[in-house]
Amino acid sequence: WDSFHGLVGCKKGIKAAGIGLMKKYLQYFGYLNDSYRDFSDEFDENLDAAVRDYQLNFNLGVTGELDESTVDLMAQPRCGNLDVINGTSTMASGKSSDTFRGIRNVGRHSFFPNRPRWPPGRDRLTYAFLPENRLPAPTRSAFARAFRRWSAVTPLSFVETEAFEGADIRIAFFRGDHGDGEPFDGLLGTLAHAFSPPSGRFHLDGDENWVVDGDFLDATRTSAVDLESVAVHEIGHLLGLGHSSVREAIMYPTIAFGTRKVDLVDDDIAGIQELYGPNPNKLRSGPEPNPNHPSDPSPSASLSVHSFWTHIV
Repeated sequence: WDSFHGLVGCKKGIKAAGIGLMKKYLQYFGYLNDSYRDFSDEFDENLDAAVRDYQLNFNLGVTGELDESTVDLMAQPRCGNLDVINGTSTMASGKSSDTFRGIRNVGRHSFFPNRPRWPPGRDRLTYAFLPENRLPAPTRSAFARAFRRWSAVTPLSFVETEAFEGADIRIAFFRGDHGDGEPFDGLLGTLAHAFSPPSGRFHLDGDENWVVDGDFLDATRTSAVDLESVAVHEIGHLLGLGHSSVREAIMYPTIAFGTRKVDLVDDDIAGIQELYGPNPNKLRSGPEPNPNHPSDPSPSASLSVHSFWTHIV
């Protein structure tokens, strides 16, 4: 998506090389209807409307023009889940009484259509990793920390199990087309996706330069993506949250490479507690990483997920 930077300044009526790719990008994330088929390099009325919806969702100036701030955001790595589903979006910014294409916003967080959630009373969820990935302990610990951030503010608890097929949540790294209709695209682009409850499917792109230890100082990791940051976001989807228009929120769709973003903010907490209620112990925020805790990152746990690339399927 870095090529999008060459489209800065484009607007309705302009023809420029690369606009067709921009149309495909916006269609992929729901801003253009699935039936739309004009992938020429003409900036038409449909693309103008799609860009305006994107700008509204991301709290940008709504002009329809591909200005620098809009293009910069589009070029960032992001979650593969849609922002607009079946023509409707609850990601739009605004107060709780605002509407976007007829859908009421609650704060700036959102939910999947029909607000699916794990059934009441099912507060203990199991998760497992695809055995073929053979994930080392520090990588598994990054996911455990991500789950704890959500359990800290809800009645939910998460327990790892070795029984992959029988687990409530099934986590796997794949490359390219992996059979769920949402193929990965290689380095950067879409990083991961997760399905609404109670599906429990959580897939990550095995071609990314995943960083497990949170250390971005290595100059060779020019496209490094923090694994725990992405895991916290995708777990939000597994629990029923859609995307948020709050830039600081975990559920914001994009994350710049070389960034660590793992702490839930008020918008994330308000959304998840609307679905499940608060933690009965009244905790308000996720646990801070503790360098002395054996499951937290430390120099001795330094690891890149690339060390198990041979096991990505």
